[in-house]
This record gives sequence, structure tokens and C-alpha cells, in this order.
Amino acid sequence: MNSSKDGMARLALLGLPQDDNSTFLHGPRLAPPLIRKALFSPSANMFAETGIDLGADGLWQDAGDLPLSGLTRQDAHDVIQDGVAAILARGQAVISLGGDHSVSWPAVRAHAAQHPALTILHLDAHPDLYDNMEDNPFSHASPFARIMESGCVARLVQVGIRTLNDHQRAQVAHFGVECHEMRHGVDVADLTLDGPIYLSIDLDVLDPAFAPGVSHHEPGGMSVRDVLHIIQNFGGQLIGGDLVELNPERDLNGVTAMVAAKILREMMARCLADDATVDSAGG
Repeated sequence: MNSSKDGMARLALLGLPQDDNSTFLHGPRLAPPLIRKALFSPSANMFAETGIDLGADGLWQDAGDLPLSGLTRQDAHDVIQDGVAAILARGQAVISLGGDHSVSWPAVRAHAAQHPALTILHLDAHPDLYDNMEDNPFSHASPFARIMESGCVARLVQVGIRTLNDHQRAQVAHFGVECHEMRHGVDVADLTLDGPIYLSIDLDVLDPAFAPGVSHHEPGGMSVRDVLHIIQNFGGQLIGGDLVELNPERDLNGVTAMVAAKILREMMARCLADDATVDSAGG
């Protein structure tokens, strides 16, 4: 499980410091190095709850941050897609650290090119399905509209949603999104998933009590345990994902960065375990 056949780590973390597409507050561009710092904090350790030691040599590598500052929105989109695709072409899985949620659109495009039957599991307070938010098609409120209209994924399953308005309800129906609203509760047993899964987690899926360091506080959200339980138990094979919308300028004592690191450890462990299972089965 430590490395691929050519000795390369199976998983790469890639920072995407982009918040030019945020609609309310800026700050998520500052998040990637702080998530890394929290990941290695001496207040915790590198073991995932499932028993995988992420401190072991050869399991994963830090691919650094893509240089996105000063780029136009289209150029930044292209740099993200090409950067993720280049890592995937090496045979590594990718978990991206945002940044705002606009980074998901180019990252998903890169993954979908390798997985034609891709399912997205999207945990968020918001469906991010606006057709056009503030005259910006790259808005962090629109990535899943762009993804679904492209036809590049097979399914979009959303969990934790609690901000649907008339437009976004219409978008859910239009695109055939499987939208699990928070008002109906959270039960991983309700998520019938199989095949390759891309996991996109916006930290505001959590109730602000657990994650104050986000731009959009939306009460009534998940607990950290709810999110971890979903990561550890959903069906299918986790092939990559992203963790977005940490805003360090709103964080309190770094608590949201530590929450992000905890969630990231479980994402990394699940991705590595699923990859090893496929390898051992000859997949």
C-alpha cells in the first residue's frame, strides 16, 4: 500500500490558493498552508481513525501550491485543470486544498477525463448550482452548474444542503441532482453509491459551531462526526477530491484549520485504502 509499482507515492496533496471567485468575503486563498500546518500539528498525530499511519514514508506527497495569483479567471481555471491532470497522468490520486469552491470545476474536469462514469459526492451547505452569479460563470456559487451542463460526470449527489432558493431548486430538477437536504437528516445509508467517487467538501457543510472559519456561516449544519462517518462509510471507490472554503481570516484559534486537517486525514486514508483494495483485486 505504501507506493505504486514504480515507487511513486499513491496520493498527492495539491494546494489551490484561489478566491477571486468568492462572492461575499475573500480569504480562502490563504488556506492551503494553514491546513498543512494543522495536519502536522504536534497537538495531534498522523494516524487516521481507520488505523492508517499517514506519517509512514511513501504513502503520499505534498505537490505544493499551483501559482494562481494574478491570473485571469480563465487562465487560473486552465492552470488548475492542467495541474491536476499532470499529477493524475503520473498515476497518483489527487486531493486538492482550496481555495474557494470554484476550484472544483477544473479539478473535476481533470478527473472526469480519466473516469467517464464518475460520481461526485458533494458535502456543502449550498448547492452551488447558480447559472450565473454576479455575472461570473466561474463563481464559487456555480461550479456544479458548469459541471452538470458539461455532461462530464454520471451523477451528482449532494448532502447537507440547507440554502435552496427557487432558482437552485429548479437547477436541481433540471440537472437531475440527487439533493439530500439537511432538514431531512443525515444518514449515510441513504447514499447508494458505487463506482469511482470524487468527494468535494465545503467546510460550511459543518454547523458554524464546529467550523467558524468559513466565509458563509449557515446554522443548522452537520457535526464533524457526521462528516467523518460519511467519509468512512459511503459506498464506491474514492479516487480523489477537494477540501475547500476554509477562510483563515474568520477562524478562531485555528480551530477550523484543525477540523479541516482532521477531515483531510480521513479523506487521505480512505483514498489510499480504496486504491490498495483495487490493486489487491487486480483492478
